[in-house]
Amino acid sequence: MINLETPRKFRAFVNQAHQVAAEMLRPNSRRYDLAEHEYPVELDMLAAMVDGLGASGTGSGAGASGVRRTAAGEDGVVNGSNLSSVLSIMEMCWGDVGLLLSMPRQGLGNSAIASVASDEQLRRFDGVWAAMAITEPDCGSDSANIRTTARLDGNDYVLDGEKIFVTAGGRCDAVVVWATLDKSLGRAAIKSFVVMKDTPGMTVERLEHKLGIRASDTATIRFENCRVPRENLLGSADIDKGFAGVMQTFDNTRPLVAAMAVGCARASLELTRDLLAVAGVQLDYDRPVHLQPAAAATYLSMEADWEAAYLLTLQAAWMADNGQPNSLQASMAKAKAGRTANDVTLRCVELTSSLGYSEHHLLEKWSRDSKILDIFEGTQQIQQLIVARRLLGKTSAELK
Repeated sequence: MINLETPRKFRAFVNQAHQVAAEMLRPNSRRYDLAEHEYPVELDMLAAMVDGLGASGTGSGAGASGVRRTAAGEDGVVNGSNLSSVLSIMEMCWGDVGLLLSMPRQGLGNSAIASVASDEQLRRFDGVWAAMAITEPDCGSDSANIRTTARLDGNDYVLDGEKIFVTAGGRCDAVVVWATLDKSLGRAAIKSFVVMKDTPGMTVERLEHKLGIRASDTATIRFENCRVPRENLLGSADIDKGFAGVMQTFDNTRPLVAAMAVGCARASLELTRDLLAVAGVQLDYDRPVHLQPAAAATYLSMEADWEAAYLLTLQAAWMADNGQPNSLQASMAKAKAGRTANDVTLRCVELTSSLGYSEHHLLEKWSRDSKILDIFEGTQQIQQLIVARRLLGKTSAELK
């Protein structure tokens, strides 16, 4: 049974993540939002600290853990790296989402490697900062429609194609690239490959200017006759074991994005509660909502939505740690948390009026940052479609 309290073995790590968010991330939040594409040098020291915690066994990083199914402990319950990751991410994104996404060796590609790589690959790519490249100019939400190709030539795969919106694509050491071995076979032929940044034929074309998470670079990357060693293919080369293995990555990354949304929304709620108190609006949890001021009633409704998103995120991570299939729960958590973060941050701006809309506080920035959390790693609409398929027992061909 899941326990809603933070496991004792994670409390020190989670508290430390909150301290880092309060003393390093949030104080630099506005600076790197304004200085888009400037690398946050403060993160190098933070990354070294996270590496040390991981090596000592007291922490598992901000998102580089994977969904590796493990046996339950003696009491039948495991509180492992997935739960630790979402709890720490919530704290870090209470500080700043863009800076969290800029942390070395904590990219979404690291999560992909951790989820599906062989033991040999895990050792070989240990310490590598990996971004993940899925989206293409003609392929957005439908990742099964990927056009980047990978053809086997001797001991190498040759990659050709273009990827867009690659988070940390300009700063990372490597990119996990989704490509198809045979376009005629559809999703079954899609595989993921680890491409090191100095590989000939791989070019970072440009960095995007964005509405939010401006501290994080988002790149367009082109692959032209890019030769990748065949041992850099993640998982099995067997087409019969294709897309399902690649998609397993999302079972981990979607709860991580949900955790980012939960952390960002909590930051907005806490600051808004303080500003409402200064304005004389008192929250009374013992009185019916309809008997309270409109601002208080709105706030309590947002808080309830946030609590639901928080619990769904914990459930998805806990199930992964305990060897339970969590694809449905991962999509539910991502859908609920992404939409909740959008709603909460925007309504907090409304409730606080000119204070929320100006740069006097970070509320307007959080409202901008939150939008991407409802889009990347599968849009709100795609998550709802996945949930519907799972609940109704329909295939992707039956329910589009």
